[in-house]
Formats: sequence, C-alpha cells, structure tokens
Amino acid sequence: MQAMADHTIPTGATRSGAGWTLISLRPQGQHAALRRAVAGLDGHLLALSPWRLQRVHGTAVVRQLQRALNCDRVVFTSPAAVTAAASLLPLADAQRSPWLTVGEGTARALQAQGITEVHAPQRMDSEGLLALPVLADVQGLRIGLVTAPGGRGLIATQLQAAGATIERANVYQRRRLRLPQRALARLAHSAQPWVLAVSSGEALQHFWQQLPVAWQQRLRAHAHVVVASDRLGEQAQALGLQRITRSAGPTSAQLVAAAHTTLTGPAAT
Repeated sequence: MQAMADHTIPTGATRSGAGWTLISLRPQGQHAALRRAVAGLDGHLLALSPWRLQRVHGTAVVRQLQRALNCDRVVFTSPAAVTAAASLLPLADAQRSPWLTVGEGTARALQAQGITEVHAPQRMDSEGLLALPVLADVQGLRIGLVTAPGGRGLIATQLQAAGATIERANVYQRRRLRLPQRALARLAHSAQPWVLAVSSGEALQHFWQQLPVAWQQRLRAHAHVVVASDRLGEQAQALGLQRITRSAGPTSAQLVAAAHTTLTGPAAT
C-alpha cells in the first residue's frame, strides 16, 4: 500500500488534461460532493451505488433512540444517522452526556442540529473513535450507538469487551441495490485511468460480489484504489486489488486529493 496521501486538493497547475474516472460507491444520491471535487481536477465520476439509505420510523425506533440518547456516552456513526435521528426527536434538547462521532462530517451534522459538545477523532475511522480520551475507561458505562444495522461492528465489539453496555438505535437502514449492467457498460467507455474510492468495507464487499468475474479481473489489472483506512486497504488487497493508496480520511476532498496524487505523482503508472 502506498503512503498516505496529503488531504489537500492541489490547486493551480495540477490538471492532467487527459481525463480520468473516479468510481464512487457512496449511497444512492450522495455523490454530489465527490462529483464536484473530481470535476475540478478534470475528472469524471461514475456512481455505482451498492445501496440507498432509508430512514426507519415508528414507536419502537423512537424508544430505542430515547434509550440510546440517555446513555453515559452516545456515538453517531454517520451523517445519515444524525439526520434520521433528528427526524424522530429534537436532538438539541436531548444531550445530557458527551456525544461522539467517527468523523468531521457527522460532527458537522450534529452541530447543525444545535449540538455544541461533540467529540470527533482526528483519525476518522472506528479505531480513531475508540482511541478518544472520553472512551478511555468505559467499564460499567452505558453507551448509545445511533446507527444502521451492520457496519462499524468494531465499535460495539471493542466497547463491550472493555466492559460497556451498548444501547443500539438503528434509525436508518441500507437497502441493497443491484448493479445494473448498463453501469458497467458506462464504465467500459469511461476515461482511464480508473480510481475506485473506498470508504466503506460493506459497500466494497457488496459491489465486488455483484461484479462478473471478468470485471473483477479487469479492475485488478487496471484500477487504482484509494481507501480511507488501513483496514479497508487490507480488505482491498484480499480481493486482489493492487495500486492501493491510503487517503488522509474518508471525506470527499481527502479521497479525491489522494486519487489525484496517485495519478500524477512520481509513482503513478
């Protein structure tokens, strides 16, 4: 795996001119920020969403959320979790303990809801969250996890192993989408080089499982891969993907900056 790329998108004379394609595995309808960043560097975005996000409603989930928000610590795992939770309860009136997020995007989403005390790690992944001082000693604590089914299993597992009790509120869910053949046809005619952006292990897995073997081999041979964490890099390597670069984090700016550096740096092939 190549070294971590700088998180700042280059400015000035940085355009390759030849064109390139970023393959986005973001949820359906959530590609806009990546598309803008890529277009600014003479690239094109091809959206291959493995799922769409759907909020969960009803009395049962409201009760789950109330229990989670009343815990000693509360963890929101994504901006979608914040948005879904805010549609169920007024979050600004509910904070009674430290609230934590995995990344800055989720922290901004909470702040937009009027939450003033948010703890977010500099390293924007599960390991970074678990290393926060506010989670240093969780023995006997109740920790609310506001999230969706699946994903980020490391957080609950590690906190439970450290003696915490988890109160989980699944406020949204991922509805899997089938990969349309026309999307692969568009990719076949998209400008090369191709860069696969990976910020979710589940998204990569679901996408990869739907690919025909010939396309798996094609991506192994020709695609660059930008991953948001070392753990995702290991997952990509296990699939046989090569030319893997670790970005500085999972934001659109960080992923696109790493992709651009990969394609234009001394090690580019």
